[in-house]
Parts: sequence; structure tokens; C-alpha cells
Amino acid sequence: MSHLDHTPSTPGKFKIDKSPYYSRTRWHSSVAKLTLWSFLFVAIIFLFFYRSPSSSSNNPPSSDPSRRYLASATWGGAAWEKRVRTSARIRSRNGFSVLVTGAAGFVGTHVSSALKRRGDGVLGIDNFNDYYDPTLKRARQALLERSGVLIVEGDINDVALLKKLFDMVPFTHVMHLAAQAGVRYAMQNPGSYVHSNIAGFVSLLEVCKDANPQPAIVWASSSSVYGLNTKVPFSEKDRTDQPASLYAATKKAGEEIAHTYNHIYGLSLTGLRFFTVYGPWGRPDMAYFFFTKDILKGKSIPIFEAANHGTVARDFTYIDDIVKGCLGSLDTAQKSTGSGGKKKGPAQLRVFNLGNTSPVPVTDLVSILERLLKVKAKRNVMKLPRNGDVPYTHANISYAQKEFGYKPTTDLQTGLKKFVRWYLSYYGDKKAAVR
Repeated sequence: MSHLDHTPSTPGKFKIDKSPYYSRTRWHSSVAKLTLWSFLFVAIIFLFFYRSPSSSSNNPPSSDPSRRYLASATWGGAAWEKRVRTSARIRSRNGFSVLVTGAAGFVGTHVSSALKRRGDGVLGIDNFNDYYDPTLKRARQALLERSGVLIVEGDINDVALLKKLFDMVPFTHVMHLAAQAGVRYAMQNPGSYVHSNIAGFVSLLEVCKDANPQPAIVWASSSSVYGLNTKVPFSEKDRTDQPASLYAATKKAGEEIAHTYNHIYGLSLTGLRFFTVYGPWGRPDMAYFFFTKDILKGKSIPIFEAANHGTVARDFTYIDDIVKGCLGSLDTAQKSTGSGGKKKGPAQLRVFNLGNTSPVPVTDLVSILERLLKVKAKRNVMKLPRNGDVPYTHANISYAQKEFGYKPTTDLQTGLKKFVRWYLSYYGDKKAAVR
């Protein structure tokens, strides 16, 4: 494949013909609850940073396996700095210079590509971990490099690296997509979620607050924060204090941390609650992806059902629609108001749902894949396990529609057809064809 599917076609910057409408999100948590969260976050962050190696290159590598690769990462030098500046150079009038974390990830690759195509300066950073096959991440990296986007190999907990990048490039915006993803994996490796989603987020915010100028930050939260909430569709105003998984809890923690850095340091922060993103170059741990793989191999696939034989459904959202939401959030993000770690005035704080607003039963997803692959799936129906999964998701997107005209346009049938075409091309499976 020479481009992102079937690369998403994303329009230029959103232009809205109305007076300034930016308003800070009102958080409905009580002061006591916020205080409790704050103490919890401080304790967790202190624990991880206290155990972290110093950013000084004179210290020996940490014995912690999750951090060991940081000391071996190579960056620096005149040639490397030239590549960084070239990648981040703005090539359009009124363009942005954007640092994209998690740029070799699914959403990160598509967003980076869309930003570059419209003339923004884009620099990526990614640690290329092995949560899923790094080969796919390297293929995405090669795709972006062909379009002029450099991905720096490093971790967002490496404060020295982040400071170096900000010293070289006056980023106007940060698109923070780096995270430890996956609901079920949290039961196997909980530490990785705190390391990436909490400590990593704080590391990034610490560097951003000290930058001059401070960038506006758009970051990936998750629809998982709605947890055990039974009111649908999910609205940004709904309660989010009942997480059903550690992953959800770390994303909720991120939202509270964002509130804190906005309040104290004047950082402009916009959180995006993604709803089950799918499409070409996707994540192999997602159901639509491994269903496709196992159906083609003749393996059985697990079909979960809720209590009392209830339906499990998801608000599947195609990647192109998510990219439009990400760019719309960037384009309407106000400037941060601090400088050198000091707040000079109130700053923008927002949270948006980015979904498709059309929940589809997982059984229907499988039926569509069967038609596209021309292979009958071997369905293994079982009860929804208590591993953090929830039976139903449904996004209310009225706030995003109002603020920057967000409007998803791709239905599941159309989106899966594009995904299957990409899958068969990428993996070279000639035994099935897309109608």
C-alpha cells in the first residue's frame, strides 16, 4: 500500500461563522470528590516518578523493564535535529506546528497524515512498544516518512527528550494520542496503564506548562470513562465516576489531571472521548480486526451476550470521521494563557464525544464481515465476562456538532468494506474478495 487506504480525505481547517463560543466545561464533581482524586493522583504520580530514573544521562539505566529502553534510545546530533525541524516546518498560511504523540498508532498515523496533507508542520513521537505487533507500527512509520513526517523513537516519560523537542520547535499544538490501550489487557499488566496514561500524561503536561509559548493540547480520553453508566446516549454531562476497568479509570484520571493543569497553569486542554474506532491500519487487538483474521483462518470467534441473553452493541466510528473530529478540535482550540509555568488568565477546557451515534450489535458486525469475506464465521456465543467490557455504547455528539460542525458520515457497512480491502491487500490474502 502506498497510502492510508486509503488515506482519509480530510478538509482544511474548520471555519465557523459565529462569534466566539468557547466556554470552559463545568465539572459537576464536588470539591470533596476533586480533593480525593487529587490526593490519589499525587500519590500515584509520586510513586512512579520517585521510582523513575533521573533524566540525566549520567545515571545508570533503571532496572525496571518497562523503562529500560529509555536509556538505549538514540537521538540527537546535527543531522537528527535537521530532520526534526524539517518535519515540523509549517508549509501553509496560518498553519500549525503539531507534536503528535503515539504517531505510529492507528489514530496517530491517520491524524498525522491529514495534518501534513493540509500543510501543517508535524512531528511524531512513539515508543513502538510490543502491546501488539510492532511490524504494523513500523509499516505505518514508513508510510508517514514517505509523506515527510518524522517519528522520533522515544517515550513520553523521557522528559529530557520532550524538552529537547520543545527547545528545537515552538509547537503551537500537541495532539496527545500516546496511551496504553485495551480494556482487557489491564488485568494482565496494570502497571503499564499507570506508566503511560497517568505518569506519561503528567510528564507531557509538565513540559508543556514550562514551554514558551505554551501549546494548546488536544488529547485522547475514551468513551470507557462512562463505565457502568446506564443512561444512553452518553453525554459529556453524564457521571463518569463508575469506571468498569483500570483502563477507564486511568482515562478518567487523565481528565481530572487535565482540569488541574488547566486551572493552575493556564494550559488549553481538549479531551476527546473516542467511541470504538475502526478502519484501515487499525489495531489488531480490536474485535473487527481479529474477527477478520480468525474468520479467514477458519477459527471460532467469541460472540459475547449481555445478561439475560441481551445484545452487546458498540457505537462503531470510522477512522476518517475521528480524524475530522481531531482536526476540528485542533482548529477551534484556543491558545494557552500561561508562560514559563505561570498562569496569566483563564484557559479553555473542553471534553467532546466523538462517535457515530448509531450503535450496532456485534452480531451484525460479524454478519457484515461474513458477506465481505465470503466466509461463514464459526460463532462461539458466550456470556460477557467481567473483565471491564460494557454491554452497550452510544455517543451523544451534539456538543461537538455545535462547537466545530462534527458530523460522521460513514456507516459500518461502508467502513468495514474499506477495512477488509486494506486487510486483504496488506496481508496478501488472496482467498477472499470484497464484493
